[in-house]
Amino acid sequence: MRIRANPASPTALLTMAAFGVLSACSPEGDPGANAEASEALGSSDLRIESVSTKPYLVTGGDVLLRIEAGEDLDLSDVRVSANGTDVTTRFSLDVPGASQGASLIGLVDGLGLGDNQIEARIPDSDAMAALELTNYPITGPIISGPHETPYLCGTERFRTAGGETLGAPLDENCSVETRVEYVYLSTEDDGGFKAYGGAMPPDMAEATTLDGEVVPFIVRVQTGTVNRAIYQSAMLHDPADPTPDPWTRSRGWNGKLVYTHGGGCRNGWFQQGRSTGQVLNVGLLEMGFAVTSASLNVFGTNCNDLLASETHIMVKERFVESYGQPTYAIATGGSGGSYQSHQTADNYPGVFDGIIVSSSFPDVTSATIFTLADARLLSFYFTEMAPRQFSEDEQRLVSGFGSWGSIPNLSRGAARIDATYSETASPEEQGAEVGRLPELEALRYSSSNPDGIRATVYDHTVNVYGIDPATGFAARPLDNYGVQYGLDVLNSGQITKAQFIALNRDVGGYDADLNHVPERHRANPEATRRAVDTGRVLYGGAGLATTPVIDYRSYTDDREGGDIHMIVHQFSTRARLVAANGHADNHVMNVGGRWGYTEDRPDLGVLFRQMDRWLTNIQADDEPIALSEKVVRAKPAGLADNCWDTQGSGRGGGQAQGRVNVMEPLAYEGSGTCGEIYPAYPTPRHVAGGPLANNIVSCHLKPLDRADYEVEFTNEEWSALGEIFPDGICDWAQGDLHGQGYQGTWLSFGPSDVNRAR
Repeated sequence: MRIRANPASPTALLTMAAFGVLSACSPEGDPGANAEASEALGSSDLRIESVSTKPYLVTGGDVLLRIEAGEDLDLSDVRVSANGTDVTTRFSLDVPGASQGASLIGLVDGLGLGDNQIEARIPDSDAMAALELTNYPITGPIISGPHETPYLCGTERFRTAGGETLGAPLDENCSVETRVEYVYLSTEDDGGFKAYGGAMPPDMAEATTLDGEVVPFIVRVQTGTVNRAIYQSAMLHDPADPTPDPWTRSRGWNGKLVYTHGGGCRNGWFQQGRSTGQVLNVGLLEMGFAVTSASLNVFGTNCNDLLASETHIMVKERFVESYGQPTYAIATGGSGGSYQSHQTADNYPGVFDGIIVSSSFPDVTSATIFTLADARLLSFYFTEMAPRQFSEDEQRLVSGFGSWGSIPNLSRGAARIDATYSETASPEEQGAEVGRLPELEALRYSSSNPDGIRATVYDHTVNVYGIDPATGFAARPLDNYGVQYGLDVLNSGQITKAQFIALNRDVGGYDADLNHVPERHRANPEATRRAVDTGRVLYGGAGLATTPVIDYRSYTDDREGGDIHMIVHQFSTRARLVAANGHADNHVMNVGGRWGYTEDRPDLGVLFRQMDRWLTNIQADDEPIALSEKVVRAKPAGLADNCWDTQGSGRGGGQAQGRVNVMEPLAYEGSGTCGEIYPAYPTPRHVAGGPLANNIVSCHLKPLDRADYEVEFTNEEWSALGEIFPDGICDWAQGDLHGQGYQGTWLSFGPSDVNRAR
């Protein structure tokens, strides 16, 4: 079986010209390939490529390598050594029986921590190549900085595919032995997956893959630990067939990988977790995809996109070393899974080739937390500071939300940045959320335990943001200085000048523990610079510029009880793509579908098939043009913005199952049928005049100017505004005050020194 190599950039595969070793460390990463070769030495006709990971980010002491030779060389003559030890027997041809026009694939293990030397040579010739590898422990870290402590293991709570627990961890890093189990899909009603014992049971289902292969629905599930996370990989495989490895593909695997994610954020710290993003996905497995995930890619376990990206890198490395390089990899997930998909695709290009996200946000740091923090301020103001001064509808207008219930709902969601546990508050208002885990509850920060653990997004990401010397806690990229709450509804005449002035005078801000204070809160400048410049605030112009993106959702803006998953957030992501790249032609939005893989809920399966065609088209395009151009022109003709009209309006595209598929561009402004059916509502920052992209932590300030308002203030009112905003108001057009520009991809916060973030 041939292991397919994705096309690599010129910086990734370099010929060998002189004797010696250089590390491969392109600060731009490699958007076209997961693997990267060395700047090495020797004949230009022989080269070594690291297939499973970047050569400077190897983990666990093993790595999958590819050796390629020029037309005049015979691969059967190649000899390979690792740190001086001959390892030639570890390599086999990826095209059996061929000696030319192929390559050698080998899994080399036994690497020591730190630097390791790989050499390939042909005896009695000057053909030689060398590659330096840097190896880290399988427990990590590699790029996310020092491990967080304390850390609660989840192995004894985690249930495997066969229903067993993983038992007690082997060490303080929550490690377990890797295990393989087989389960099969039962055809019985509600049969689900059952343990497979080796004999074909009468209730076994069959699967027809994307390639048309009909195979028994038997699933091989590998479970283990990397980066202190529990990971799982699943694929269709009959154990009666040869065991799959990098040279032997399971006949049930279509060669393509899907990485699933779990959502959430609250409680996402100090723990390993006890679930993944689910790998026993019938719809994906039935199409022949391999499915992988890890506990630290459930955002309700780990609300840190950098640690999530590191886990992606290490889990994919383990997968490739076990099964070979996939044709492509798709990331998929909703809500907290969308953060991870967006940010790894942008900041660490090549890990994923396409992403399919739902209920999406650009990132947790900006659009999500800004909205939650503002909702809590407004909720406090309306209930505690100015009760009965705003009607419920006026409160909703100031917030921007489609439902008044979103104000208290999202206020509660701000618990993810509330470090303080309060016994007298309701569970939703207590802060310091640790998932009701007794081992962690006893350690929480509170007024009576000032040295306790601080369960917040910022403290969980302290390796990025650093310590604020004024507080001794994690620095915080959170700011509302100069923000004019309710500005748009003032200008539209929906609230009075008196209400606007009182609101902005008294809304206040937060102290370091998220207690309400009269003063506005200001962001730590260095934390903000790092948030913006290193991709914690999604940029969109790095890996995402060349990544196909499908963003689908069910509409929740008008839920009576409120909902955080507002449709405006996907328009914020699109706005960032446009700002960074000049277009968002690689970004497709679908709203209101029946999201599943079955006959009555087919729409998610359709999206995966469309993404498959999109990625396949890209890989088949050998024209010498930019990858970003290939991505746009490879998009399948039937894949475009759409919404589903379940009211039977008869407008738009084709009729399907009593609903209408409305094919039209989706826009935040709400034009067209889709805008009428699924209107987008703003966040408090948008109502305050902020940009649709919602990516400004700290705004530049400008002087008050009467010409900026649609209402006329008296001199007394104008004087009051001057006292509220003594340094001026937000000038949103100037961008972020502290951001200095995106630093590049494949950044490290340690221990790797390659591409260290500044």
